Amino acid sequence: MTIEVLKSKIHCATVTEANLYYMGSITIDEALMDAAGLIAGERVYIVNNMNGERFDTYIIKGPRNSGCICLNGAAARKVQVGDVIIIMAYAQMDLEEAKSFAPKIIFPDEKNRI
Repeated sequence: MTIEVLKSKIHCATVTEANLYYMGSITIDEALMDAAGLIAGERVYIVNNMNGERFDTYIIKGPRNSGCICLNGAAARKVQVGDVIIIMAYAQMDLEEAKSFAPKIIFPDEKNRI
């Protein structure tokens, strides 16, 4: 049996941009991606702490140390610049592996720096 468990989490990042006219995704500062163990193209789930929206999309790598958290395309309608969001990725693993697995969780500051 396999189960899905939290793999990575960026807790309380601040949205810096919302670009409705870009083809989908979330752009994340490469430094945040590395710290959380995320990769470009990976599926992520997003929770907006300001309005309760929950949605999923995929990652585009943003400039390193830019603090960039940009929702693109339709997802841009679910946030406003300045909103605080949680970005999560999950992984499937067998039950025994899951029991000892520790997710990478980071807590950026208000400028999305680690």
